[in-house]
Amino acid sequence: MCDLEDDDSVFAAMRAGARGYLPKGANQAEILAAIRAVANGEAIFGPGIAQRLIGFFSNIRPATPSQIFPELTEREVEILALIAQGRTNEEIAEQFVLSLKTVRNHVSNIFSKLQVADRAQAVLRAREAGMG
Repeated sequence: MCDLEDDDSVFAAMRAGARGYLPKGANQAEILAAIRAVANGEAIFGPGIAQRLIGFFSNIRPATPSQIFPELTEREVEILALIAQGRTNEEIAEQFVLSLKTVRNHVSNIFSKLQVADRAQAVLRAREAGMG
């Protein structure tokens, strides 16, 4: 039990291994129930803390590809995603209404920026980042 209920204190306690966090005003029955629950492997958080935890985790958004590869332009990210899906340069050119030479230039820039030697390595990097 702790009298600090700000988010930093709650998350610090959790990082330190806390399996429960009750508000300062918890009564004896709540404290005993929490001790028993934690001893049985449960996690216990007071209603206010639980609401804030739910709010915090529901606002987490997965990183977008442009955040994953900030060195790439938006178009390069789009092309990398298609490469990761197994699309050919010709298919990519057709989809974006670009010349084949332009797509090849984008692919070359992607390889250079990601420091990969070929399409297979680019696909591997993209898939490891959740693309494709």
